[in-house]
Amino acid sequence: MAGEMLSPTPQESKRNRLKPHIMVFPYPAQGHLLPLLDLTHQLCLLGNVTVSIIVTPKNLPHLSPLLSAHPSAVSAVTLPLPHSPSGVENVKDLGCTPHIMASLRQLREPIIKWVSSHQNPPVALISDFFLGWTNDLGVPRFAFFSSGAFFASLVHYVSDKRHLYDQTEPVCISDLPRSPVFKTEHLPLTPQSPLSRDVNIIRDMTMNFSSHGCIFNSCNCLEEEYMEYLKLKVGHNRVFGVGPVSSVGLGKGKSELNVDVKTLFSWLDGCPDGSVLYICFGSQKVLTKEQCDALVLGLEKSMTPFVWVAKTDPIPDGFEDRVAGRGMIIRGWAPQVAVLSHVAVGGFLSHCG
Repeated sequence: MAGEMLSPTPQESKRNRLKPHIMVFPYPAQGHLLPLLDLTHQLCLLGNVTVSIIVTPKNLPHLSPLLSAHPSAVSAVTLPLPHSPSGVENVKDLGCTPHIMASLRQLREPIIKWVSSHQNPPVALISDFFLGWTNDLGVPRFAFFSSGAFFASLVHYVSDKRHLYDQTEPVCISDLPRSPVFKTEHLPLTPQSPLSRDVNIIRDMTMNFSSHGCIFNSCNCLEEEYMEYLKLKVGHNRVFGVGPVSSVGLGKGKSELNVDVKTLFSWLDGCPDGSVLYICFGSQKVLTKEQCDALVLGLEKSMTPFVWVAKTDPIPDGFEDRVAGRGMIIRGWAPQVAVLSHVAVGGFLSHCG
């Protein structure tokens, strides 16, 4: 009969009932993995999505809070990490980023096989910016930057300008907003860097800018001009600032902390608003003795109150005694989100802004 609508097939009806499916692939380093899990948590709070997270067995425990918070929406796709020392699947344990990256690339075929066999294939992929090769998995990919849009803008600019590193004078990046000036050794992807010696890593970094979109753990009020710069360079408006994401309801348990929380926050309560500098260089970065000595000198001369998550940094003997009452040093994990939320904290010194 004219105008009669065809009834959907059983397969089409089932597909229509299924929620949009998003695949998430974090990089196994704390400063990368945790923010992407926080973003996943926020997506689940919006409802009407299901999420599959690609994870290696030893990193599965990091998903526990998320799986508990969203048992019907989030599932883990556990894939063994090839060519990795037994029991070592996180950068904080291995300490060799190029090796981890090479091992993760070996997951390409298992992931493609999993996607092709899924009854509700993912409509989008959100993966870490260290995983540029995931552009080729057959799913529209959004690159997630746990760092800011300024860093990404700088990487985009220098990625095809290797001649800059031959200059002896400071380099003015006139193409970027505010025309920042750098010494060549401070530019990202320097030829001397272990990362830059791996052609695959350079390719992965540049592939982010040909992904379907870019997501930053930042916001327009901080970096609008650099997000607009990236929109211009990538040729579309799918550049989003979603941060700062936080671990609300998904924070680390107290058993993992290496500080007396009550003492720490009692000390912060006694500091003037905005006066404290929080210092943390992440799980991968350990300062050299020269860097540590310079930071110590700056903290002593500035008389700035501080909280320093130092882990294994070579802090000079006597420094802690000299700054007693004005600074706190934490060796290990700290309640970072709670500290940064405290009204006394006015600055954050990290390895990558």
